[in-house]
Amino acid sequence: MHAEVLRTERLTPSMVRVVVGGDGLADFWPDAGDAPSTDAYVNLAFAPPGADYGPVFDPAEVRESHPREQQPARRRYTVRSWDPTTRELVLDFVVHGDDGVAGPWAQHAAPGDVLVLQGPGSGYRPDPGADVHLLVGDESAVPAIAASLEVLPTGARALVRLVCDGPDHEVPLPSSADVDLVWVHRTAEDPAPLPAAVEALSRPTGRVQAFVHGEAEEVRAIRRHLLGTWGLERADMSCSPYWRRTYTDEAWRAVKREFVQAMDADL
Repeated sequence: MHAEVLRTERLTPSMVRVVVGGDGLADFWPDAGDAPSTDAYVNLAFAPPGADYGPVFDPAEVRESHPREQQPARRRYTVRSWDPTTRELVLDFVVHGDDGVAGPWAQHAAPGDVLVLQGPGSGYRPDPGADVHLLVGDESAVPAIAASLEVLPTGARALVRLVCDGPDHEVPLPSSADVDLVWVHRTAEDPAPLPAAVEALSRPTGRVQAFVHGEAEEVRAIRRHLLGTWGLERADMSCSPYWRRTYTDEAWRAVKREFVQAMDADL
């Protein structure tokens, strides 16, 4: 499956929105039914410089026919939104200059550029039966948290704690729900303030459904606190380490499975 870049928008100094569409998305649908998941994701494939294939290619065919160094880099990104009428897919990318693969691509994307993708997959949506929705993450989790807040109805309660690099990195997060939203900011002295922001919260009464996604060590610490101190049920928690500080994308992908297994065994 592939799509063409229609337009881009710089949301913050570290986030770029890319809107894609075209006939290559004719069969795309992020979820079935009337209540799609709010963390639907697509797997993107980026050909390395000088590849002898593309811009449209089948990642499976390339994997079978090319050596490892010529195979595309794979990255997973959350669907910020999908419009079935205009058939436009919106993806938000965290960018840090020329670091990584997907970020630099998004930073330089222009109308007509091709994006190869597979999916979607999904798994989380706010449960209307929960008394409180705890949504926690960093910039990488903002698309899913934003989509979740948008589907919460009037009368629902949400506790949201997000971390970013400063006020100019914050984005609007509209919702009809009763939302307690606080952004915390990284500093040189405290580059990981999110766990402390969650630990400062008092546990709400009733059933809490938690969505905690972002940097690996922060997610692990928050998950441990919610299980051990708040006593949340595992079934009411969606915790995923998207990336890991000091690790490149490829280095993190190489150890992520083992990290998740160790995290799951914490409590």
